[in-house]
Amino acid sequence: MLAFNNTASNWPTFSFIGIPGLEAAQWISIPFCLLYLIALVGNALLFILVRAEWNLHEPQFCFVAMLALTDLGLSLSTMPSVLAVFWFGVHHIGLDACLTQTFFIHTLFCIELGVLVAMAFDCLVAICAPLNYTRILTHYTVACLSVAVLIRGATLLAPLPFFLRTFPFCGAGILSHSYCYYPDMLNLACGDVTFSSAYGLVFDSAHLQQMLSSS
Repeated sequence: MLAFNNTASNWPTFSFIGIPGLEAAQWISIPFCLLYLIALVGNALLFILVRAEWNLHEPQFCFVAMLALTDLGLSLSTMPSVLAVFWFGVHHIGLDACLTQTFFIHTLFCIELGVLVAMAFDCLVAICAPLNYTRILTHYTVACLSVAVLIRGATLLAPLPFFLRTFPFCGAGILSHSYCYYPDMLNLACGDVTFSSAYGLVFDSAHLQQMLSSS
């Protein structure tokens, strides 16, 4: 297969197709814009409310604020490319920009799952040890859990863009989403991607375990 770059196969340009089957439906941008606006305003107001109201400075509300901030980051990470496709017809993105978007999307998603696990732990302590709740979940404990969630999310996802950065890319360079997604980019990579695929499989398995444990 021929690399789809004009100069070097390590510096390709990827193309978004939007929503499969609805590429020509420009009206779809209206509900997407409304959903993004609701997500941005709702999560921002929730975070500001928890931060401003002293009575809400409790562990459970701190985790809710972290979840709102993470959702806000996910919206901001995906919104530029999605709206660029539907509003301005911009279907192309460079390798570095795509890798950056991939890193933030997957990192924030991993952080969100970590926050959900922390919220599940908060509920467990509140149900099983209500008399010791304030002694177990102190502000220091909440801060340590928050830092651990952030570090875990960043370190687990940090290798992914570097893995992709080492591969040349072949084919048409068409992504099946309106944003850069690691499995899509991996499918376009040339060469032996066994290690990257295995790493992604382990990562998805860990996410599934987290979702089951937090539910």
